[in-house]
Amino acid sequence: MLRTFDLVLIGVMTAAAAVTYTIKHRAELKLEEVHRLEAEIKLEKDTIDLLKADWALQSQPNRLERLVNVYNSELQLQPTDSTALAHARELPMLKSEVPPLDIAEAKAGAKPGSAAKAQPVPMPAPRQAEEQEPDEIETGALE
Repeated sequence: MLRTFDLVLIGVMTAAAAVTYTIKHRAELKLEEVHRLEAEIKLEKDTIDLLKADWALQSQPNRLERLVNVYNSELQLQPTDSTALAHARELPMLKSEVPPLDIAEAKAGAKPGSAAKAQPVPMPAPRQAEEQEPDEIETGALE
């Protein structure tokens, strides 16, 4: 009986060792994946920092003024008048916000032989209170 019990214990120990090795191997694979992801994140952050630095160099006022002077004859750039700028609330309604036209109403309202009346231009819906102030509109510039 002692030999059977010994064989069972050896089998249990072998199974426990196999399970322990499998768990250890999976943990090592996950650790390698974590290190790989951390390296990718660091690379992305470095790339973002490099692009921010490049943007800062490209958008320097002195450089832009020099380019305007060099290419002024080709581009014929003029300063923008302050009256040419529009606020977001002054822009027309988006196409997705226009209410759909009911075809049955349009047919019933039109008389045969008469010219179709021009549809009124829909006005934009009132903006919600969470809208940004005109001075706080995001321009996409980096800080």
